[in-house]
Amino acid sequence: MPHPLRHSRVVLARFQHEGGNPSKLQHGKRLRRTIILASIVFTASAAQAAQTDAPRPANSTGARAETVATGLENPWGLAFLPNGDMLVTERPGRVRYVSTDGNVSNPLIGAPKSVATGQGGMLDIAVAPDFATTQEVYISFTEGRGRRHKTGTSVARLKLQGTGARARLTGSKVIFRQLPAYASGYHFGSRIVFAPDGKMFITLGERGQRKQSQNLQQHLGKVIRLNRDGSVPPDNPFVARSDAKPEIWSYGHRNPQAAAINPATGALWTVEHGARGGDELNIPQAGKNYGWPIISYGKHYSGQKIGQGRSKPGIEQPAYYWDPSIAPSGMAFYTGDKHPVWRGNLFVGALKFRLIRRLILDGDKVIAEEPLLKGLGQRIRAIRQSPSGELYFLTDSRKGAVMRLVPGK
Repeated sequence: MPHPLRHSRVVLARFQHEGGNPSKLQHGKRLRRTIILASIVFTASAAQAAQTDAPRPANSTGARAETVATGLENPWGLAFLPNGDMLVTERPGRVRYVSTDGNVSNPLIGAPKSVATGQGGMLDIAVAPDFATTQEVYISFTEGRGRRHKTGTSVARLKLQGTGARARLTGSKVIFRQLPAYASGYHFGSRIVFAPDGKMFITLGERGQRKQSQNLQQHLGKVIRLNRDGSVPPDNPFVARSDAKPEIWSYGHRNPQAAAINPATGALWTVEHGARGGDELNIPQAGKNYGWPIISYGKHYSGQKIGQGRSKPGIEQPAYYWDPSIAPSGMAFYTGDKHPVWRGNLFVGALKFRLIRRLILDGDKVIAEEPLLKGLGQRIRAIRQSPSGELYFLTDSRKGAVMRLVPGK
């Protein structure tokens, strides 16, 4: 049986890294960063060798933060409406309407009932691509499932009526429930992203049940793909298999809390928490296995080795990884005209180091990385581009805020 003190440190470390209450923890010496040589050979189904520790960009821009709205408690999800106003979720169980001038509404009535447990609660929010005509809103949340404190990630479809102080949500209908439910406060996922073809991707954590990420008969540790009504697209990779959940798009994930569509390719990109090291940037492809917990670039919080090492034939490599962990949550590709120097860059939030990582890309490869907002001292939870071409982000604290990111030191 593990020593109680050691076990408590492991539990606190997991919460610190992956979205729970922040704490000042020391995990010993930082793990040595590793670059895998290009000569490593994988099977035809495997991706290229993983990459980490990209150099600083030659055009380092720096950045500063401008406060847009305050008075939010642990804001988690951010979605823009066509007029530039925002919908923001608060993890304890609320949805707020935030206007462009920073006014924050009372909690909107009609939101789904969530359970704030551990890292769970009211999570991501997204508006439908045709929101202007349908007023459809989608919310992922931690749903109570019967007795013994069991919970699971669920997604509800609603409609937004009105604006500002008169805004309200109506017609809440759960269109997806992650199965099975567990009495766990860990690893809920759960970002919602609409693909160019109108299909919906949802990222799902493995609830701390490591081996279930490889189990195709469960939703844990998966990226799923749905139609907007919750039905399964007929071209999903496992739809014809009786031994797999038809919603599954990719598997072998740990706790993906960031997702976005690359506007240059239309492909889904995700970022997920590793354990002690090994946070991964992935480009999930249909039917592919991304390794958890068979391979990883990190270690367990106890310091023990994870699985079989860093690679295995038939398992995909991440496009990029971080070691030590940055505890990623939230990402956005910048396509706007307000800040041309950032166009085409990918921005990833970090809970642990309390900053934003600017990634410069060459196709699907990260060629440079710049840390931004080192002095802000705030956990970054979500990042989104506004209709006007600005980058906004959420700070995750009891006195959280909506902030705007602009270049400059």
